[in-house]
Amino acid sequence: MRVRLFLILIFGYGSCLGQLPTGFVYVTDSIPTIKVELRYCSDNNFLASIVDGYEAEMAILTAQATKALKNVQNELAGQNLSIKIFDSYRPQRAVNHFIRWAKDLNDTINKSSFYPDVAKQHLFREEYIASRSGHSRGSTLDITLVDLKTNKELDMGSTYDFFGSESWVDYEQITPKQKENRMLLQTVMLKHGFRNYPKEWWHFTLRGEPFPDTYFDFIVE
Repeated sequence: MRVRLFLILIFGYGSCLGQLPTGFVYVTDSIPTIKVELRYCSDNNFLASIVDGYEAEMAILTAQATKALKNVQNELAGQNLSIKIFDSYRPQRAVNHFIRWAKDLNDTINKSSFYPDVAKQHLFREEYIASRSGHSRGSTLDITLVDLKTNKELDMGSTYDFFGSESWVDYEQITPKQKENRMLLQTVMLKHGFRNYPKEWWHFTLRGEPFPDTYFDFIVE
């Protein structure tokens, strides 16, 4: 019984009265001003459907990642800006859903919006989809910046989850203002302990993350 309880808490083989595993928190409990729009909790994503494991629009991260993100949010407040979270902790079952979708070459409903120049069969090769995701370790998140005066997202030069070179951090064929917005996001996140992913301007992982080798699978609820 003790072993089964350990497995439930760590890997999410079941829920334990709706509580998060030890070391995880709901981000808005610690950062109530942060904005959340979990794209995989809707059909506004490259699959065009709600993703397995997303049952509520609740951003979840490790306590350490949330603490670092709070420092980011506090600094941005002085510029009338806020973080908006598109994705945070991601269950392994969601990653498995991505894999099944990627293997169905006939399902290309949102190709024109999210991967117009990449053949679906090449999404793994181009490293846009993988069998394991840092998100499942709980300290990786996808974000953008919002102007609190207008409540609009800053223009980053490509949409979130766009599979193509336009999303690369150092992509040059964007406007000076778009570059400035990207660099602002990169600079403030790196300053507060996160590292980026060069192919996705929105993607960051906490340096020294607490669960570097564990891929969790508890439901987002």
